[in-house]
Amino acid sequence: MTRRKQIAPRVPDSFPGPGVPSSSAMLRGYTPADFAALYELDQACFPPGIAYSKRMLRLFLAQPGAVCVVAESGGAIAGFLLAESEARHGHIVTLDVAAGHRRRGIGSALLEEAERRLAARGVREVEIETGTENDAGVAFWRGHGYGTLGVLSGYYLGRHDAFAMRKRLTP
Repeated sequence: MTRRKQIAPRVPDSFPGPGVPSSSAMLRGYTPADFAALYELDQACFPPGIAYSKRMLRLFLAQPGAVCVVAESGGAIAGFLLAESEARHGHIVTLDVAAGHRRRGIGSALLEEAERRLAARGVREVEIETGTENDAGVAFWRGHGYGTLGVLSGYYLGRHDAFAMRKRLTP
């Protein structure tokens, strides 16, 4: 899982079209009715101080360059990926998958769809941060073509380091 960079407000990705199936979930764009479920999922996926407050999550979702892809399974939200974009640069804010839905390809499907949407906006590179001790997260990002740029000392709560990682997107 990844975490955070403070930014100014933006608006959700306006993808109202039909869902895109993943291996066990339907992918779709964010709607305001999803907010409570996304907030609860973020709280479940990350510890206090790293999980977003309602205010911060709303700010990220309100960014003009926000891209939020939601995975739905059995009528419930199984995961979501929130990213932001500005010109040719994208940043993945968070990737959250519910514990009962992990290791089913949902995270990969969310990432691939978000990268597709970002590339359609002209984004050519995407960055993320993930904890240096999060072996599964590091392996996930590397497995999807993200390379390590460096280490961000004390990135999480001033105590835990993170890798800054980047991937170049194909137009």
